[in-house]
Amino acid sequence: MKTSAHLRCFGILCCLLLSGMGFTQQRATPASNVQADLRKKQQLAATSLVKNLPLKNIGPNIMSGRVADIEVNPDNPTEFYVGYASGGLWHTKNNGTSFTPIMDNAETINIGDIAVDWNLGTIWVGTGENISSRSSYAGTGLLKSADGGKTWQNMGLTDAHHFGRILIDPNNADHIVVGVTGHLYTPNLERGIYKTTDGGTTWQQTLFINETTGIIDVAATPSNFNTLYAAAWQKDRKAWDFTGNGNASGIYKSTDAGLTWKKLSTPESGLPTGQAVGRIGLAVYDDRTVYAVHDSQFRRPATPRENTDATALQKTDFKTMSKADVKALSNKQLNAFLKSNRFPKQYTAEKVKQMISQGVIEPEDIYRYLTNPNATSYDTEVVGAEVYRSDDGGTTWTRRNKDYIDDLFYSYGYVFAQVRVDANNKNKIYLLGVPIIKSDDGGKTYTSIQKENVHVDHHSLWVNPNTPGHLINGNDGGVNISYDDGETWIKNNSESVGTFFAINVDDQEPYNVYGGLQDNGVWMGPHDAEMDRRWQQTGHHPWKGIAGGDGMQIQIDSRNPHIIYTGSQFGYYSRIDLENDERTFIRPKHQLGESPYRFNWESPILLSTHNQDILYFGTNKLMRSMNQGNDWTPISPDLTAGGKKGNVPYGTLTTISESPLQFGLLYTGSDDGLVQLSKNGGGSWLNITDGLPKNLWVSTVLASSHKKERIYVALSGYRNDDFTTYLHTSENYGQTWQPIASNMPNAPVNVIIEDPLNQSLLFVGTDNGLYVSLNRGASWEVMQNGMPNVAVHDLVIQPKAKHLIVGTHGRSIYKVAIAALQQMDAELLKKEVHVFALEDIKHSPNWGNRWSQWMESNTPEQPITIYTARASTLDIAIKATDGTLVNTMQLRSEIGLNRVPYNLSFSKKGLHAFLRKNKMKLTAAKNGKTYLPKGVYEVGVRNDGKIATVAFKIK
Repeated sequence: MKTSAHLRCFGILCCLLLSGMGFTQQRATPASNVQADLRKKQQLAATSLVKNLPLKNIGPNIMSGRVADIEVNPDNPTEFYVGYASGGLWHTKNNGTSFTPIMDNAETINIGDIAVDWNLGTIWVGTGENISSRSSYAGTGLLKSADGGKTWQNMGLTDAHHFGRILIDPNNADHIVVGVTGHLYTPNLERGIYKTTDGGTTWQQTLFINETTGIIDVAATPSNFNTLYAAAWQKDRKAWDFTGNGNASGIYKSTDAGLTWKKLSTPESGLPTGQAVGRIGLAVYDDRTVYAVHDSQFRRPATPRENTDATALQKTDFKTMSKADVKALSNKQLNAFLKSNRFPKQYTAEKVKQMISQGVIEPEDIYRYLTNPNATSYDTEVVGAEVYRSDDGGTTWTRRNKDYIDDLFYSYGYVFAQVRVDANNKNKIYLLGVPIIKSDDGGKTYTSIQKENVHVDHHSLWVNPNTPGHLINGNDGGVNISYDDGETWIKNNSESVGTFFAINVDDQEPYNVYGGLQDNGVWMGPHDAEMDRRWQQTGHHPWKGIAGGDGMQIQIDSRNPHIIYTGSQFGYYSRIDLENDERTFIRPKHQLGESPYRFNWESPILLSTHNQDILYFGTNKLMRSMNQGNDWTPISPDLTAGGKKGNVPYGTLTTISESPLQFGLLYTGSDDGLVQLSKNGGGSWLNITDGLPKNLWVSTVLASSHKKERIYVALSGYRNDDFTTYLHTSENYGQTWQPIASNMPNAPVNVIIEDPLNQSLLFVGTDNGLYVSLNRGASWEVMQNGMPNVAVHDLVIQPKAKHLIVGTHGRSIYKVAIAALQQMDAELLKKEVHVFALEDIKHSPNWGNRWSQWMESNTPEQPITIYTARASTLDIAIKATDGTLVNTMQLRSEIGLNRVPYNLSFSKKGLHAFLRKNKMKLTAAKNGKTYLPKGVYEVGVRNDGKIATVAFKIK
């Protein structure tokens, strides 16, 4: 790949200057290392001992997931592609009635932007979502498919991480212009505008601004690809802060197809300039008319208090009040303030005045009670969304909206900031934000087209240039289609692309699975529910939503599965009584005089296995309730490093674990890298971080259920663009640590769990897939048969069913039977061949039959799971109790687990032999097969003279 040398030298010089000024940067993982680990994973998957163990996607698919981009066939709009942020690329040819995933064999399914050459069928995918959210996963480069997604080739830009826009020259399919946003958490050089004229074989960086500014949008003039516009976006995300604006943000123009660029954002242009310029979206109508939507971070002018009661108190009043001033306040006035700010009921006006007079608190403590001392605060809100238009090809611009466009971007316009213009009407535009709105007068006034079946948070919109009013929209809840310009919408959700943060299971039969999703609340449903369209006929979907917002962690009372603890981001949790439809808000509240608690985005909660009335809750302290969350007591000091100044809560607990073997043996992990231990229920605490990598996000701390002294810790460098695998264990309460990442390809780790029966069996979920270890981390196997390279956020085992449930952030939930894995100890692995126990099956006279000629036959299956120490040809014999051979099969086995589906039928030879010994009447089913009657049968597996057998019963 070719890149301008002077631009690289400039970037290196900037790094040296920053270093000399005393700034330190976390080192991002080099792209070459990422590529090497992708190859390593591919090799590991090919030799995995569990590669034949299937994972089944159990949905749910009703709520869908976050769409990154949509590309529509202009000649046939019933065909289009949908790129999900972390759920891969899906294709439809029937107007979204059904979709087919076409990227599941790629090295990543994280998507920032897609482009399609509809003449050749070539698909381009810029991997790595571009909205810069806390769960925007990095990509691995620019992928290309020339065969409809059957195969994918990495065409370079492997250190880009996140892509803004891809444009294909309509007159030259080998000419591509790409906007690269660059790393999310660290500076890098591979960002800006890149172009190729040889189909991606070589690339030229034609616009580089600086190491923290990338290109979020590129738009071409419809009739002239030589005229391009690009939106530069300067941003800086850290775990504790996000700045989505900067001096380098602005609009550029090229008149030579992206070879050279001129900055349009100047003080004379009419466009905003300065430190508060945020994300910009572009839409080009013709060679003169261009629209830009801007997420302005400039502050609105201060306005007088808008309150009918001039005496109403504000929290800032207490910063300057004396004790006498507070005493002089009327109780009615002070009580009104306390109630409106949700102070606990114990704090009445009389009580507060008494505390101040006795010196327990100062008047300013009332202000502090409502204010996070680490939070960045401002006196006024930002301008937010504003629309500019140029009618002279970008030379001059005018702001179209005279009034503020409120309730569109709120405080996170950096997630949206996109505009579309109707190809046939230059005054008709659409703005994408929390709702979707439109204007018919060039951006002066707006109406909402956000309807009741359309999810909020919009990221993509296609406006049909040939059919007025035809829209295809992508949002956080999937795809919607309208044919009347947004008056009514069709919802097109049939794919399992849910973005789960956390999952759990109960002990009911059949057991339920629970999950909290990004912007789609908390859902629950039976693990064996079929994900089909029957619910559209019956009106009853097996999965149901039980909480809103960004769904977070879930705990279920083992005594009463109708009692659920769950909620949304930043600790807004409730205790839910599903049976009586009652909700009790349980978020811990600090005491007056204390600094406010800090809550992580995904605040951890944990029900004690020793007493289900005891609930733990992680803030910056560990909180404990002895009565199901009604009352809270802090049982620790601040267990973090104290937080940092910023607009994202930081210095928070991220994970809690209590030993199942000892009540009060507690562990916590924090977002700033601390692991803490208490052996006495929070009476005292010990920092056990020494020996672990420093300053990383503790994603999981796990007390072993097999040995009291044992603990596992998983850490993530994701928020440093550090993709190393950090996994450790301790056998002595964290006094010393041993790394157990072993041969696992590098990727940030989100979760580690151990099997409740086999202490050597561990499962790990990373940002790029699922792994299992059969020997406590000495080595790892890829475990993804049926699951693409998707981020695994959470894992849980249903012990009775012996199922592993896998919560992914992009492809909903998977289920896999692990009974065989639980038996794979050191002794079994030494065997040449082993056949695992089979479940008994209930006989049915409907086997092989169907109640209508239009239906498929009801076909039974008994999966036979076999372990072999080497690849060989296996002879499989099924015998009746009298020794009659009723059927035979042959399998070319691979090293490790192998599965053979047996349909419980006789072979012709076996049927004759059975009937000679057993005088009974057996009738062939309508599908022509004769099935085994009730009885006990033996499965024998022969491997070069070694025989393993197992019996099962048809009841």
